[in-house]
Amino acid sequence: MLNPETVSKVLQTAKSGGADWSELFIEDTITSSLRTLNGVVKDATGGNEYGAGIRVLYGTKVVYAYTNDCSEQGLLEIAQAIAKAYGSSGVTDAAGRGGLDFRVSTPAPMYAVKHHPIQTGQREKLELMKRAHAAAWGVGAVKTVDVMFLDYAQKMLVANSDGLWAEDERIRSRLYVNAIADDGSNRATGTAGPGASMGLEFFDGNLPEQTGAEAARIANAMVGAGYAPAGKTPVVIGNAFGGVIFHEACGHILETTAVEKNASVFSDKMNQRIAGDCVSAVDDGTIPGAWGSINIDDEGMPSERTVLIENGILKSFMVDYVGELKTGFPRTGSGRRQNYTFAPASRMRNTFILEGRDTPESLIKQISYGLYAKTMGGGSVSPGTGDYNFTVVEGYMIRNGEICEPVRGAALVGNGAEDLMNITGVAGDLARGQGNCGSVSGSIPTDVGQPHILISEITVGGRS
Repeated sequence: MLNPETVSKVLQTAKSGGADWSELFIEDTITSSLRTLNGVVKDATGGNEYGAGIRVLYGTKVVYAYTNDCSEQGLLEIAQAIAKAYGSSGVTDAAGRGGLDFRVSTPAPMYAVKHHPIQTGQREKLELMKRAHAAAWGVGAVKTVDVMFLDYAQKMLVANSDGLWAEDERIRSRLYVNAIADDGSNRATGTAGPGASMGLEFFDGNLPEQTGAEAARIANAMVGAGYAPAGKTPVVIGNAFGGVIFHEACGHILETTAVEKNASVFSDKMNQRIAGDCVSAVDDGTIPGAWGSINIDDEGMPSERTVLIENGILKSFMVDYVGELKTGFPRTGSGRRQNYTFAPASRMRNTFILEGRDTPESLIKQISYGLYAKTMGGGSVSPGTGDYNFTVVEGYMIRNGEICEPVRGAALVGNGAEDLMNITGVAGDLARGQGNCGSVSGSIPTDVGQPHILISEITVGGRS
């Protein structure tokens, strides 16, 4: 993407104002999206994002700047500006210095893309969308089907003044179906959105049909449901996207982005119990083809599988370069960013609770009266405390150990740290769901996940 001489000159210029360390990140990203509504194409968009970001450190103080002018002159101008940004009276000329001796890292890809989405015409993608649409349209009370296909290819280079040089290409594809059921009196929505760090081969077989059918199933299950009662009850939370609560309410406070500021309730809990002994959790960036997997992070470090919680004991945080400097915990390949306009920060990849020894049925049978939150939706979280409020997209009452009538309008209200201690059962049916996570370094693709879990008591928001 750039020659070593130019990169060396830019890094040394950026550091020449007195900084301890400098880094250059450059990307060339091509994006594409298609949308159909009730089978008719509504949008077809694409774009090319090309630019660079330069970061320097004065101790642990960060200065960051970016540009979409990636010529040598454009990069040097930004480097000169950033060298002066921390109060330096001037910039030392880097032209006469020797070049940096880069250690080139070319990671072996965890997954070899077979059907590159950017090199594929829109017709083939539309055919996948038509298949998903047909599996949902007119099923039961479904009257509206909204289908999206998203893909992108990102080529990136990161180099720093320590001599690191790492390049990678990232491919991602996702199909998203939103089905709306209307029985004349009520409306309900069902969604499904599988995605992967793969090409169009991800959709081989009947995955498009499964996606449309799942969205329609949820919408039809909920369209005639009554309202959920409010109160504190035991709750069984479903697998796959049910892990969004762990991701949002607990995952973010296990990132050094929070820990380094003492903004995490777990900051001083390393090697202490923070969850029930049936709970183990990981953040794994090494799952071949997974939506949140990365060969290297945005700081050039190889990805890894990080054990966060083992049998209830806190074992690691998710740590980026600055997080290591500030906390002393070793890096975990977790430095991520949305694009070149953001400095990297410690972020999740594929974060999930591991399989336990129970079955979903045995968890349900333990409850005389409670809620089965089969499918979770979005919500809000207070990052510092882990207090959360999440909607239940698909819920059912549990009575005498049996799943009973569907209910809508339920929300789970709780605290991530407290609820970890209240998990008393974990099933063996681990599954993951895909999403995009927003935080200080932008929106990035992540997997959430878990098996079915039982929380002994949680506040359910509904109608009294």
